[in-house]
Amino acid sequence: MDANTGKGNGDYGLSDNLQVPERLLKRHQARLEDAERKKEVKESQSVSEEKTSFFRGTFYDERGSIEALLSLCDGADRALVTQTLEEVTKRTQVLQKFLNDSMMFLTQHELKLAQASIQKIQTMLADKREEALPKKKFAFRTRNNPKSTAPPVDIPPCVTPGNSEGTKVDGFINPEQCGFSHADSIVLTMPAEEILKQDVLLTHLTNCKVRLYGSPSTLHIKYVSDCEILCGPVSSSIFVDHCTNSTLGFPCQQLRTHNTTNTKVYLHVTSRAIIEDCQGISFAPFSWSYPSLDSDFSVSGLDQNRNNWTQVDDFNWLASGTPSPNWTTIPEPDRRSCWDL
Repeated sequence: MDANTGKGNGDYGLSDNLQVPERLLKRHQARLEDAERKKEVKESQSVSEEKTSFFRGTFYDERGSIEALLSLCDGADRALVTQTLEEVTKRTQVLQKFLNDSMMFLTQHELKLAQASIQKIQTMLADKREEALPKKKFAFRTRNNPKSTAPPVDIPPCVTPGNSEGTKVDGFINPEQCGFSHADSIVLTMPAEEILKQDVLLTHLTNCKVRLYGSPSTLHIKYVSDCEILCGPVSSSIFVDHCTNSTLGFPCQQLRTHNTTNTKVYLHVTSRAIIEDCQGISFAPFSWSYPSLDSDFSVSGLDQNRNNWTQVDDFNWLASGTPSPNWTTIPEPDRRSCWDL
């Protein structure tokens, strides 16, 4: 009896002794896995820090070089100024692309500082251009009367865009910048040959319908309300500022939107969209089409198969894991596909 009991106690003790090392083994394995995860995180952080450090050095060195180039325009002759501004424009575009390619590992604070630096360069560039190479005043000509020798006027007769007899007008081409300014209730169009690789400015427009066919270099939209603006592929950036109650549609490399409210954006963007001080912005994929759209995509260098239209950074909303209340997506049943004038 005692032998059996002893045997039973011995079996129980042996089984218990076997279970203890198994628990320890599992715990040890969990610790090893946790240590490996921490090591991977640390290595990832180290790589990210190295990339960020390289970005800072390269980006801000180039920014300094560009600003030094701009300083050469002071007191220089027109030919040198023209050459310098062209060089600054090209280098700024390269700097913008470098920033776009680095966005994946930059913090929002770092990204905001870099974007502000580029915006400062673009403002300085515009100021230097205006100072040394004054632009002609915006003017329009009527497409329906190409042989007219009458001088251009600042504003064509106001025509309701919805009117079937509404006049469409073309914008003149300017050596430095082209576009439309100070127009109300009219249809405005520009052909591809006039905006190819140009900086296009649309400003102070109210209740207008705008169609830009072709591939400009950049597009600036400022102080517009109740407008419908569609543009072909923009090879670099689009800047929107003080836009209200409007509908916009365009492909681009990057979109930056400021001080804008109640506006729908039909977007094709190959990097990201950025909004700041905006409310009531809604996004949907770009849906406008015209005969030369595919070839204009080729000219712009944008990837037609890459569209990050839902990747929107709100610089006024930094709460991680919580969607920004300042923008949303347009439900599929409410998205437009017909853009007939």
